Amino acid sequence: MYAAFFGLQHPPFSIAPDPRYLFLSERHREALAHLLYGLDGGGGFVLLTGEVGTGKTTVCRCFLQQIPRYCTAAYIFNPRLTALELLGTICDEFCVPHPAAVPGSPSVKDCIDPLNAFLLRQHAAGRSCVLIIDEAQSLAPEVLEQLRLLTNLETDEKKLLQIILIGQPELREMVASPGLTQLAQRVIARYHLGPLGAAATQDYVAHRLAIAGWQGPLPFARKALRRVHALTGGVPRRINLLCDRALLGAYAAGEREVSEATLQRAAREVFGAGKDAPAPRGRTGTAVLGAVAGAALVLLVLLGVWLVAGGRDGGVAAALAPRAARPVPPVPAPPAAATLDQWLARQPYDVGPVWRSLARMWQAQVPDNAQPCEPPLPDGLRCWRASAPDAALLRRLDRPALLTLARGGAAPPATVLLRALAADRATLEGADGTRFDAPLPELALRWQGAWLTLWKGPPQQEEAGGDIAATPDGARWLELQLDAAGIADARTLRARVQQFQRAQELAPDGLADPVTVMALNRVLRVNEPRLSSGAEPPKQEAH
Repeated sequence: MYAAFFGLQHPPFSIAPDPRYLFLSERHREALAHLLYGLDGGGGFVLLTGEVGTGKTTVCRCFLQQIPRYCTAAYIFNPRLTALELLGTICDEFCVPHPAAVPGSPSVKDCIDPLNAFLLRQHAAGRSCVLIIDEAQSLAPEVLEQLRLLTNLETDEKKLLQIILIGQPELREMVASPGLTQLAQRVIARYHLGPLGAAATQDYVAHRLAIAGWQGPLPFARKALRRVHALTGGVPRRINLLCDRALLGAYAAGEREVSEATLQRAAREVFGAGKDAPAPRGRTGTAVLGAVAGAALVLLVLLGVWLVAGGRDGGVAAALAPRAARPVPPVPAPPAAATLDQWLARQPYDVGPVWRSLARMWQAQVPDNAQPCEPPLPDGLRCWRASAPDAALLRRLDRPALLTLARGGAAPPATVLLRALAADRATLEGADGTRFDAPLPELALRWQGAWLTLWKGPPQQEEAGGDIAATPDGARWLELQLDAAGIADARTLRARVQQFQRAQELAPDGLADPVTVMALNRVLRVNEPRLSSGAEPPKQEAH
């Protein structure tokens, strides 16, 4: 109703989960990092809790969009089920047939046996399985116990199923009860999503208005904007309700700006009282200390995500090492930038400089006005893009890449060059030519997932598609590479590729795609820029 009056394309404060309005505060990024860590956590449970309206579903939707391609996910949003009904629903979500041995009388075994067989097949194919249960505070204790038993499905190497429970604060109390001690001992990561702070609340309001088409100063008086946090407690859903009603009130009064009085009237209409909204549960001193502890924990969690490709034992040991034992000096950082956020804020929006720097690492030149991956690429180079974050794959491929990092607030993201990757830090280069040594936990919090890198394949196939072996010349080249990599002879070339892919922890689809070729080049020590060696330009081979 008021959108046209304010020059908006659509209402900015709908409570519907519109993906266009996705806003990830620092706390939401920390919650997302916990879920992503769970994908490589080796089995067990990950808990994400939060008050109603704090954005748990938003985080979950973002997580589902970023699940790596080697993961198979099942999502259950209505867990008010018996243990047997839940097992049947899990099988249905994974598309696992589960016929009853006795018609009309299904049993737990009728679900567990085919589910276990499915998980074993997925494991053999190099895939991981994750089960996500939303509104998990509605699960009965006996159902939670049945879920715990599912984590007993395992091989000698790993658990076959990772379970993520998302729910309201009661879920924490349930898991902490004496009757669920065994389940609590299998929780590998947990995070409580609190409300937005005062500054993040203002960023949230500005973000939603900008997405809706607003330009210029915000249509809220300065005092009114500051009052939004006090009246809503920083809960995104309450912010939406209040701001929507406030804009409607301003429209009804013919005002182009929401005054503090209009905002207060809207609060009385929406929340039923004129006083400040009570702080959400958990905003006590104890909860604040818990939030601080959670922020410290996320540093360890995120470091585990980045170290997973180097081995779980080494990753855990590095994550638990005292912070003083691993200083991270900037090399060389801009004198005025003391943090990654400050360094990112200084970066120009132009991606051309970092694209040219990446090309120079391959001893190639691209035009000054060229955009990333814009053809034609010089010297037989090819571009490979990924839209989802996969730190483990990035470390396995061991090659410099362009990363998209969030700057914070509503500012557009920055594209930077990842030049080198050590155990606990990464060397970044910005569009302004400066470099910054970023601790991996801080970097992972800001990595939005999009990234690209360069690679080279067989010279006779400059325009190869998704499978190098699709042509006779490409197949002959691939056979020679597999021979050099020590991959045993098999009945078919596809089977040999699958054997190599399994050894490199890649999806064993048998296709010699760019990722497989890049992994082959790394194994064969082809002379290319490497993250592990500082990503210096390769030396020319003597002729």
